Parts: sequence; structure tokens; C-alpha cells
Amino acid sequence: MGRIILTGDRPTGKLHLGHYVGSLRNRVLLQNEGNYDRMFVFIADVQALTDNADNPGKVRDNIIEVALDYLSCGLDPEKVTLFVQSQIPQLHEITQFFSNLVTVQRLQRNPTVKAEMVLRGFGEGEHQDDNKRGLPVGFFTYPISQAADICFCKATTVPVGEDQEPMIEQCREIVRSFNSTYGPVLVEPEILLPSSAACRRLPGTDGKAKMSKSLGNCIYLSDSAAEVDAKVRGMFTDPGHLRVEDPGKVEGNPVFTYLDAFCEDSDFERFWPDYANLQEVKDHYSRGGLGDMKCKKFLSKVLNDRLEPIRERRHFYEKDIPGVYEILRKGSQAAREVAAQTLHEMKDAMQINYFDDAALIQGQAAKYNG
Repeated sequence: MGRIILTGDRPTGKLHLGHYVGSLRNRVLLQNEGNYDRMFVFIADVQALTDNADNPGKVRDNIIEVALDYLSCGLDPEKVTLFVQSQIPQLHEITQFFSNLVTVQRLQRNPTVKAEMVLRGFGEGEHQDDNKRGLPVGFFTYPISQAADICFCKATTVPVGEDQEPMIEQCREIVRSFNSTYGPVLVEPEILLPSSAACRRLPGTDGKAKMSKSLGNCIYLSDSAAEVDAKVRGMFTDPGHLRVEDPGKVEGNPVFTYLDAFCEDSDFERFWPDYANLQEVKDHYSRGGLGDMKCKKFLSKVLNDRLEPIRERRHFYEKDIPGVYEILRKGSQAAREVAAQTLHEMKDAMQINYFDDAALIQGQAAKYNG
């Protein structure tokens, strides 16, 4: 078996720079390298509903937003299978079979599930009768659903951010359990992280640990140049850097984290010829004498340079929204065919292929009529 890539995003809003450096940019590079047998990229609407069940319109409306972001970033439907999670019914069957291989205790130890339980005030040993505040079963079993997403196409490689490492490890455990119980049908996936530490968890513009739609600290891929400029101007920097001549801190400073993630040496020749590279800027800022606004102006130019071709492609696809839905429809049909084949192999291994097993039928007939 060759290399099969799978990755996706929840449709809870437009995608932002954190998505881009964390996974999207890498997906496009992988696509263009062509060093794989097949690549699947999906919109995880079922997973989005696990904590948006009371707002299905939000998920519905953002399907097209995520699709536009995918296409505008350069994902090519001729090279990549783009699909919508809810349109692959086999995923639900696979999830059900996997649920018998995972204990409640193991799910409770999953960091993503554990964090949500604490957030909802539903800690270990507590009981919550209020369904509005309790943890939905769908969210609790989120890691199992994600394992089904990965395994339906026998993905070997999953390019995601580092926050997904616990999910990938749980998927590997499920695969090992299935294969040892029923037979070697499924494949253990490997995680593919961004090479740069700055790209693995891009902070929000407010200095928070992670860029998040819910915190309103995002720069979106679809933001205009003016919106990017405004957001960069308002970015958190070193609070101790009160005067230009004061030494400044580079570590933990979002402006420099973004520059680590996005700028290249060639950007200095074009946008800031006073310096040859980012290290020179960092050294100057650290010893004092360099203001935050100059750094922010440079960052704005770099970001808008990267985002301009993305905006142009988005405007192109926005002119044919029915065509974008057709891309998703065709991709979903192709993904269903792959999922059906994997599910068939799983059922054979689990010995629940009753109507396809001629030897079983004949054997039972002989038992009762022999």
C-alpha cells in the first residue's frame, strides 16, 4: 500500500492563519509534490455539531466558507478528494464498531475530552443532570469518530497541528485493537507536524496561547488588506517595551512568532532593506532602539503579500458557488466508494458478512437439513 493522506477542518467559521500555517500550507505543498497515492481533505460537519447541536445553521453556512478557503489556498479538486463528513454514512458504522474497542476510562483520559469536561464543570466523580451543561455523548466519543475518519481510507499520513497528537495516538490504539482482534485490515496512521515550532501553535493577535475564532483574536484568510493592517496594528507585543530605546523581548512576542512563521529573507529586500534577515531585526529589538510599529508594518506587508493570491482565488470561486458545491458533491461520492470498500473488508474480518458468505449459508443448511 502506498501513501494516503487525510486531514480536515470543522466548519465553525472561516479559516484563519493558524489553520494555514498549522496544516493548510502543508497540504498544498504535499499536493504539489505529488508524493502520495491519494489525498483526502474533508469538512468535519458532524464533529462541529458535537458542540453546536443547537445551532445547525452555523455549521450549514460555514460549509461553503471552508470550501472556499480550501480552494483559495490552492487545493486542487483534480488532485485532492474534497468531501463533507456527514455525506459518508459508512463513517457512522465504522464509528460504532470502533466504540466497542475503547473504554470509557480511556476516553476520559484523552486531553481534548478531559479539557472539555473541565470547561463544562463535569469533572471526575461529578454528576450533571442538566443536559444543557453536561457533556454531549457525541463530543465524548469525538476521538472514536475521528479514528473512523482516518481509517475509512486507510490513511497513512495525517498532517495536523500538535494539539491533535493525542487524537492520532488514540486512533493508532484503535487500529491495533481492531487488527489484533479481527485481522490485519486497517493501517496505523503517522502524524505529520509542521517543521517550524512557530507554525505548530500560532498565538492569537491578543497574545493568547492559540488563535481562536471564539476569542476573536484571528486573522482570517479572507480578510482584506485593510483588515489585516488594522489587526496587526492592534497586536499584543512586549508590555515592557514602553519606549523605542528600551530592550524588547522576542520570546513570547506574537509579532515575532508570526514573522517566524511567515517571513523569508527575500522579504527584507522587498519590504525592509535596512535588514538582511529576521535575526538582525530580533537582535536590534532585543538590545533596544527598534519600535514595535516598524516591526508591525513589516509584518503587515509580509502577511498581505502571502494572502493576496489567496484572496484572488477566493474571488474567482465566489463567482460560481454552485460549482463549489458540485466539487464537494463529487468528492463526497468518491469518498463513499472508498469507505464502502473498507467497511466491506472490516465486516468480512468481523464475520458479520452473513449474506455474502456462501460457505456459512451452506454450512448452516447442512447442519439443519443434513
